Amino acid sequence: MRASFAAVVSTATAIAFAFLLLPIVAIFLRVPVGHLFAQLGDRVTRDALLVSVRTSAIAHASVLLVGTPVAYLLARRRFPGRAAVLTLVELPLVLPPAVAGIALLAAFGRFGLLGKHLHTLGIDVGLGTQTAVVLAVAFVESPFYVRGAVAAFEGVDDNLLAAARTLGAGPWRVFLRVALPLAAGGLGAASALALARGLGEFGATIIFAGSLQGVTQTLPLAIYAQFDQSFDVALAISALFILVGAGILIALKVFGWLRFTSISPFRPAASTSS
Repeated sequence: MRASFAAVVSTATAIAFAFLLLPIVAIFLRVPVGHLFAQLGDRVTRDALLVSVRTSAIAHASVLLVGTPVAYLLARRRFPGRAAVLTLVELPLVLPPAVAGIALLAAFGRFGLLGKHLHTLGIDVGLGTQTAVVLAVAFVESPFYVRGAVAAFEGVDDNLLAAARTLGAGPWRVFLRVALPLAAGGLGAASALALARGLGEFGATIIFAGSLQGVTQTLPLAIYAQFDQSFDVALAISALFILVGAGILIALKVFGWLRFTSISPFRPAASTSS
């Protein structure tokens, strides 16, 4: 029985890893190393890379800044309608990218619900602007972070937070010095997942922001634009995108959140006994 179970688990694991890794390996087998590095000098690739990094960084920082306290509130407070609020937060997860783009256009486009008022003030955030790219990326990635962050904060022991408050710590100190360090692992995982989703955003961006080289054309949009023109170039940009995405995720996981864990007030104190 144990042998058969181990065989099934091993087979399933092998199939899963083969299915996930084979397409990625196939890209790198089709792209010579020299051609890959040559793409870094191509203006289309360079512009798309800069737009992706800039817009994703702004969108992700905004999601972390706003989403972290929101997740803390949803995790630590029980109030009427909480389930409905969580459902609204999760709703963008089930929306097709095209629907997300149309929704953003209806809300923030030049003739949209809010966009028409912004336009009268001389502020355009729709088609052809990097602000539109940032909004699209933030819209699709925020549910991934907030939902994961809620789970991370829910995993923090209530007794530790209560003890901090008993010792005189105010709400900000409890949040910054206790809750954040203790939830850092889960927050880091949620942040990495959200960032990955944001970097790969395509549908909402092309509908809401368009695909203008050097302005709104991100790496996924550049791959799509090059697909009909040169499949080899599309492959090279795809390989570059994989390397950039992997590098950012690894850096975020390894270095970004370790600083939070290093300031945890619950580390064992150094022994003073001789």
